[in-house]
Amino acid sequence: MRFGVAYGRQVRVTERSAFLYLLRHSGRRWAEISDEVEDCGSAIELLPKYISGQRSRVDMGPSVGIDETEAEIGRWEREGISLATVLDDTYPAQLQTIHQRPPFVTWRGSSDPADARGVAIVGSREASPSGLRQAETLAKDLAELGVSIISGLAQGVDTAAHTGALKAGGRTVAVLGAGLRRAYPSENAALQEEIAHRGMVLSQFLPDAPATKRAFPMRDATMSGYAAATVVMEAGWRSGARMQARLALEHGRRVFLMRSLLRHDWAQEYAGKPGVVVVDVVDDVAQQLRAISRPREDLVWA
Repeated sequence: MRFGVAYGRQVRVTERSAFLYLLRHSGRRWAEISDEVEDCGSAIELLPKYISGQRSRVDMGPSVGIDETEAEIGRWEREGISLATVLDDTYPAQLQTIHQRPPFVTWRGSSDPADARGVAIVGSREASPSGLRQAETLAKDLAELGVSIISGLAQGVDTAAHTGALKAGGRTVAVLGAGLRRAYPSENAALQEEIAHRGMVLSQFLPDAPATKRAFPMRDATMSGYAAATVVMEAGWRSGARMQARLALEHGRRVFLMRSLLRHDWAQEYAGKPGVVVVDVVDDVAQQLRAISRPREDLVWA
């Protein structure tokens, strides 16, 4: 933390507040600013480059509005919302390995390094009754093995996966396509709250950010990177679950496809790729993923 003088008043500047200020006010894409901050190793050092026309008597550059950003972060923390930027030790290590890593994440609940060995279970919002049962059973079985269950809180397969983990008394992580002050979908508001108390709700967006079409592909990339493996239960060509399978392969994560998916051309294409395992029933997935107790590196293929 640094203190500086701007317009005759003392202000507090931390790396977190400087980083968020640059993301909001630099006029550049978040990914570009994040890359530059990582290369520099400090958001504070970059402030003078992006804020001009204001006078300051300290080398950190102008600070107008940055102290307000720091106060805002304090309000989030009092609400139980934690924040970590890519410069922080508390930023999830597994996300550091993907090129779509978000510049910051926020969460409610408890973080756990063991999530790096977690499994994402994804699929259609309009899954069949059989698919929903399979998703819940798989999540329950893996949770009983101590595996963190990661999903996106959407209706259908995501909801079944979170529910199965909770029924088993295990840990589940919901990765949102909106800010943490939002309940999305609204039908899962109570489930979102329960996960925040018993596991973790994670977001890469500012707390008040609404759900948008653009946000969900970004969420899928983060969910893929956060987990060590992805299981796709039911998914058509246009589904986010198919996209997450592609992203997981890009990230070097294992992908498990139910054999029933092979009626889709995309699944037939993916089935022949390195890192993809086709399984017949959910018991096969659980058996394959018992290896999750080994070091995470064993689930990452080169």
